[in-house]
Amino acid sequence: MTTTSSSVIKILLILFLVFAGLHFAKNFLMPLTIGAVLATLFLPFCKWMEEKKVPKALAVLICGFVLLLVLSGIAALLGWQISELTNDIAILKQRAVEAANRIQEYIFYNLDIPMERQSQILKDEQPSVSGIVQIVAGSLAFVFTNFILTLVYILGLLYYRDHIKHFLLKFSPPSQRNEMKKVIYRVAHVSQQYLLGLSKMIICLWIMYGIGFSIIGVKNWLFFAILCGLLEIVPFIGNITGTTITILVSAIQGASLPMLAGIMGTYGLIQFIQGWVLEPLIVGSQVKINPLFTIIALVVGELVWGIPGIFLAIPLIAMLKIVCDHIESLKPYGFLIGEVVRRKKETEFHRKIKSWYKKNEASVIIRK
Repeated sequence: MTTTSSSVIKILLILFLVFAGLHFAKNFLMPLTIGAVLATLFLPFCKWMEEKKVPKALAVLICGFVLLLVLSGIAALLGWQISELTNDIAILKQRAVEAANRIQEYIFYNLDIPMERQSQILKDEQPSVSGIVQIVAGSLAFVFTNFILTLVYILGLLYYRDHIKHFLLKFSPPSQRNEMKKVIYRVAHVSQQYLLGLSKMIICLWIMYGIGFSIIGVKNWLFFAILCGLLEIVPFIGNITGTTITILVSAIQGASLPMLAGIMGTYGLIQFIQGWVLEPLIVGSQVKINPLFTIIALVVGELVWGIPGIFLAIPLIAMLKIVCDHIESLKPYGFLIGEVVRRKKETEFHRKIKSWYKKNEASVIIRK
């Protein structure tokens, strides 16, 4: 009993030290980890170019250029839509003031707080203009610095990937190096498949939200469709947040109750299609983590690294499971994190989806 208690205490202490280290070293580790995860997405493209006799350095630079091109395209599209939205800024401001006045009246009549007192409280709570400027400038500098670092890490990891792979193999005895190669491949593959699946899912959501919002007649429907799709990178709460913003802005713009109900109906229908059709087709069984530990990973990721931690949580815990599955002493933890195997009869619909997905999944051989 004493030995067991001592082992549990050691494990808890190690976990505490690991999470504390991740938190305090986040300024260094966060861009490096994002760079490593995104590098796996460009790995097949980089290898394909090298097979076509493109020099390695040029292939890596092309990958970086493609990433910048995609991000610039999304930013330009969002900027164009935001500029369209700002054309109605005067109307939005007027509607917001009217809504605020109605709220103040409600508080006055129901909570007996005078209008002057409410205005004074709001004035006291408002930050100064100089304070807002400093916060925005600091945030922009932080984002720009981390973006440049992440881009450098992506290029460096793609260029030195073979060197890093050989470094990791040196930790394994010769008899276990083939197994180590499998672990390295599967760790890179699960991250790559997750990101590819997420990218496909975002594009499908753009199309579905765009069709739904345009049919309903939502003003600036393209902007809200792009926003709801992009927020898919934040699991569980991303789509809800995007739909809530759409409803609030549409309400301020004077949308009718049937239109607001239509936005909620569109969200419900898309969630149904996403859960029952798109996820089995696109994501499949690449990330075999049970829902409980998915939620735990998201919560811990947010506590340690904030929003980037939420984005990284699922691929990182999937990588951790693969490592645990290949180390004898850690296999129980891999079992705990993994999906619960249920012996239940699959429907014909799900069998067709799985068979279609397996037929279209490319078989890849580990390169030496």
